Amino acid sequence: MGNIIVPNESAVQHDDHSPDLQRDLINIERMRQRRQMLTWLASGGTAAFLAACGGSGSSSGSGSSSSSSSSSSSSSSASSSSSSSSSSSSSTACIADPTETNGPYPSDGSNSANGSTSNILTSSGIVRSDIRSSFGSSTTTAPGLPLTLTITLVNSNMSCTPLEAYAIYIWHCDSGGNYSIYSNGLANENYLRGVQVTDANGQVTFQTVFPGCYSGRYPHIHFEIYPGLSSATSYRNSVLISQMAMPSAICTSLYNNVSGYSQSIQNFSQVTTSNDNVFGDNTAAQLAQQTPSLSGDNTNGYTGTILIGVGV
Repeated sequence: MGNIIVPNESAVQHDDHSPDLQRDLINIERMRQRRQMLTWLASGGTAAFLAACGGSGSSSGSGSSSSSSSSSSSSSSASSSSSSSSSSSSSTACIADPTETNGPYPSDGSNSANGSTSNILTSSGIVRSDIRSSFGSSTTTAPGLPLTLTITLVNSNMSCTPLEAYAIYIWHCDSGGNYSIYSNGLANENYLRGVQVTDANGQVTFQTVFPGCYSGRYPHIHFEIYPGLSSATSYRNSVLISQMAMPSAICTSLYNNVSGYSQSIQNFSQVTTSNDNVFGDNTAAQLAQQTPSLSGDNTNGYTGTILIGVGV
C-alpha cells in the first residue's frame, strides 16, 4: 500500500510561546492521516493488501478450479449428449412383420403332396444359399431372372437388434408361376426352397430367381422364421410365418420384357397389394417393410435387401 507518514513530534517546530497550539496541530495532522487511511482501506485497499501478502491465493485458485471443473463438466455433458444422439440416430426403424398364411405349397409338414405329408425341412441338402437348382435325385435349375436377396432379421421388441443363429426358410414359384413338389410335372423337383442361419448381423443371402405372377395372387416370396436350425424341422416350431411383396414397378418392367414371364403379364394386370387376399389388409408401414428394395436390370438380374422384424 502507499507510504503513510505519521509526523514526528520532533519534526514540528516548537513555539515556546504556544505549546498548546503545537500539540493541537500534531493531533489534527494525525486525525487527518487516519481518515485518509480509512478511506483508502474502504476503497479496496484491503483486497490489494491481502493479495500482496498472498492471502487471496487459495481463494483465487479455488475459483479457477471451480471454473475449470464446471467447464469440464459442461464439456463432458455435451460429449455424452452427442454420443447419445449418435447412438439414437444409428438405430434402425422397424416393426414386427405381420403373420401371413403359408399357403398351399409350403412343404413344411403342414400338408400333403403326392399322397403323403410333404416336409422338405427334414431333407439333407435343404440348408443352402443358392436355391435355384433342385438337390437330391434332380439337379434341374428353375427358370427365371437371377435375384440375389439379403435378409436382415431383427428383434422388433429390442430396438431392432440383429437376431443371430435364427433359421430362415424361404420358398416361392418360378417364372411360370409353378411350385416345385406341388405343381404338375414338378413332383420330383425341390428347387426354389432353402434354409439358412443368420450371422452376427442377423443376415442371410439367397441366390434365387424373380418369382412370376400366377392368377389370383400378387407376386410374393414365402418365408418362415425359426429360433434355431435344430427347430427348423416343422412349421409348428416357427416364430413367424409371413410373405414378401415384390416391388410393383419392377414387376411391370420385368414381366413385359423378360422371356419366360409372359403368363405373368395378364395375371399382374389384375392384382394389386390392395385387392390381394394376403396383403390387402396390411398397413402402409407393414407393406413397406414387406417389400424388398431392389436394384439391377432385366438383363443381368436384380440384387436387393429386406428387413424382417420379429417380436421375440
